[in-house]
Amino acid sequence: MRDVQNERDYRNIAINKVGIKDLRYPITVLDRGRGHQHTVASINMYVDLPHECKGTHMSRFVEMLHLFRPKLSLKTFSDILGQMKHHLNAASAHIEVKFPYFMEKIAPVSKSPGLMDYTCRFIGSINSDSKVDLVSEITVPMSSVCPCSKEISDEGAHNQRGRVCLSTRFKKFIWIEDMIELVERAASCDIYSVLKRSDEKFITEKGYANPKFVEDIVRDIALELQADSNITWFAVAVENYESIHNHNAYAYITSGRQPRI
Repeated sequence: MRDVQNERDYRNIAINKVGIKDLRYPITVLDRGRGHQHTVASINMYVDLPHECKGTHMSRFVEMLHLFRPKLSLKTFSDILGQMKHHLNAASAHIEVKFPYFMEKIAPVSKSPGLMDYTCRFIGSINSDSKVDLVSEITVPMSSVCPCSKEISDEGAHNQRGRVCLSTRFKKFIWIEDMIELVERAASCDIYSVLKRSDEKFITEKGYANPKFVEDIVRDIALELQADSNITWFAVAVENYESIHNHNAYAYITSGRQPRI
């Protein structure tokens, strides 16, 4: 049969990224406490396309993913990216894997267990020199109490739920759980899925005793990351869903310019 995709293109325009997007796929990721955790990911896979090529071979992306399914993780990203380059005759390759990650959290007073879900994303790229770039990203919900509101109010202070998005590059493997716990320590109080009345009292009082602006949270996280010699680059964004405003509060810190591949 005629292979139209493999024919020559005469428009003389190269394509930076071409591939598949939002493929839902079961994966296994490393779990600090249980060894492994099964989840379902949304996966994007791309390669570059030279100006003379009409199209890429879309089915090969899924075929390669199936081969690596038992060991899809940051540790195997280099192999996956290398195989993408080789099998698709590309100069560069990119993969993004986004998935929910679950951790059991114990309520602070009643000790009631519950599962918290966090959104995680692994991003990998390989360039024409076979240099691999890997980024781990987590999104963590948290709560904050406004220091200004506490200072000027005779009773109480306004508080709100927010989220922190943390991206990191590193020298050696880091656990998802370690990064989540780092973020939660920086909040006025962390968030739980199961709370009894005694727990609600505890976290309300804990947050009130530990008021923080988004500026405080983002700086406290940055301080911990700067002190970690394993972290080579980071970007952290904090967003509060304001309870008394019709807008959100936002703060962002990056450790330096992000390299491009």
